[in-house]
Amino acid sequence: MTAATVVPFNDGASGLTMASTPRVQLAAIEKSFGGVPVLQHIDLEVQAGQTLGLIGPNGAGKTTLFNIMSGFLAADRGSMRLDGRDISRLGPEARTHLGIVRTFQKSLVFPSMTVRGNVAMAARAVAGTGYRWWQAAAALRESDARADALLAQAGLSARADTLAADLSYGEQRMVDLTIALAQSPRVLLLDEPTAGLAEEEGARLLALVRQHHAETAVVLVSHDIDIVFGSCDRIAVLDLGVLIAVDTPEAIRRDARVLAAYLGMPANTLAEVAA
Repeated sequence: MTAATVVPFNDGASGLTMASTPRVQLAAIEKSFGGVPVLQHIDLEVQAGQTLGLIGPNGAGKTTLFNIMSGFLAADRGSMRLDGRDISRLGPEARTHLGIVRTFQKSLVFPSMTVRGNVAMAARAVAGTGYRWWQAAAALRESDARADALLAQAGLSARADTLAADLSYGEQRMVDLTIALAQSPRVLLLDEPTAGLAEEEGARLLALVRQHHAETAVVLVSHDIDIVFGSCDRIAVLDLGVLIAVDTPEAIRRDARVLAAYLGMPANTLAEVAA
């Protein structure tokens, strides 16, 4: 994907002020495995309507941090707050119910269900209706209508009755994101969302995120420099478990610590790549 095709999620229109309570706040997060530090004193905040890009070389701790934020892994020390509420002790299911939704690098659709069935299941889970026959038919219709609306926005209406197993890889990735959006996320954690996609598919996926971004804090991990620098309001850089920089894309382009630690490049190279 080229920088010209990427549009910032926020577009500077949210009116955010740093004085407001952060949607998600990490304080002094630490994690070790076998006595080896993987994350060291991570402090990070993301506001609603803001996109934070998380980058760093392989082994920097990005996946570990994502696992801690989504509740799949417990931090050794530190805390995480959602809209000011301490959720540090909550597991992934509880965090999902509170609106922390994560996508994974691998597509996780239900292959034997239709596209509509996949998305409707997520919408019904949020509404608390599921597929239980004794729930009100009106609530089920409302969830199904939300699923159909999301599929229309994703350009998947024509595939609604297709089994997920019969979709292309790019279509499955789009369904993954649509399932996440059906859960009305307050925090959306995107793990390499455009990996393996053609440029047009990646652009369509990012456009779908933008449509639902006004009240959502997005944290994006991607090795695609164009996406990170073109789509994010701020970028956080991890190196060997240490947060070495958190700043605007423009400032990160010029940060000597990032240029040396993340890419091991001469001081002008990242700026040339991301320009």
